[in-house]
This record gives sequence, structure tokens and C-alpha cells, in this order.
Amino acid sequence: MDLNLFKGNLDLIVLSVLERGGGYGLDITKRVNALTHGYFTLNAGSLYPALHRLERAGFLGAQEETPARGGPPVRTYTLTAAGRAELERRRASYDTFDRALRSLW
Repeated sequence: MDLNLFKGNLDLIVLSVLERGGGYGLDITKRVNALTHGYFTLNAGSLYPALHRLERAGFLGAQEETPARGGPPVRTYTLTAAGRAELERRRASYDTFDRALRSLW
């Protein structure tokens, strides 16, 4: 995997996963891994800065929740209305880029 492509699309990856439902860090990591059949593996060093950046931008909402299994509270993230709009904007931008790149092949 090209790490530059991954880093450049990390926000799109996170927004896409959270579109399917909210989640906390480890849950998001597991879902990304499962949905991409292991192609993308998120680590805390890239995931949490992305989550915080997206939250500051207003694309994610977050709340502390106590897990059903018990233990310390976790911060659960969900898409906001602005986050859904941003996801659509990023998808359209990526689709345009992909079509242009493929026209070169």
C-alpha cells in the first residue's frame, strides 16, 4: 500500500466508516480492517489525530459512553450533518480524480 495515498485519504476512510454508524477508536479500526479485508490497518497514531481534526471541523460529534461490557468510558464518534455533506463532497472529488487518472491509462 502506498502510504501517501493512504494518508491523503484517511479522512475519507474515517468518514465513510462512520457513515455506517458511530463508533469508538478500536471499533473504527476493526471495522476499517474488516471492510477492506485487511488492506487498511489504522493505528492510534493516525486515527486519533484524524478523529480530533474531523471533530474540530464540525464533521464529527463525540460523547463519552460507558461500554456495555463495563470498564472505563470510551469516546464515541458519529457523523454530523456537516460530516455527511463533507463525505459526499470528498467522494465526488475522489471520483473526479479517479476518472481523470484512469483516462491517462
